Amino acid sequence: MTVERALRLMAGIVILLSLTLAHYFSHYWLLLTALVGLNLLQSAFTNWCPSMSIFRALGLPEGEGCCGGGCGEGECCGGCCDEDGECCGGEDEGCGCGHDHAEAHSAEPATETNNPDQINPK
Repeated sequence: MTVERALRLMAGIVILLSLTLAHYFSHYWLLLTALVGLNLLQSAFTNWCPSMSIFRALGLPEGEGCCGGGCGEGECCGGCCDEDGECCGGEDEGCGCGHDHAEAHSAEPATETNNPDQINPK
């Protein structure tokens, strides 16, 4: 489990728990639901939340990288991933991902006419 997934899991549990407590005990528990919602909203803009610091301190990994854990499994930030699953941005020739960045990340999309190795679904 990664920090991001643990954060989503915790937020979902707290929201459901606070709704249950509000239903059976006091409507003031809805303030906890609002607090979680506001925290998720601010973390969408800042990419930081107090719980993320706690999960990192507990030793949870940051994530699988923007490419899902390995080079060639996806693109991100206009680049590709190195052997650690981190985005190299498509600019660092010495990143170790093994791609020709000038060719692999050109602005022109791959088609059957300009890249015969690329299979495009119809």
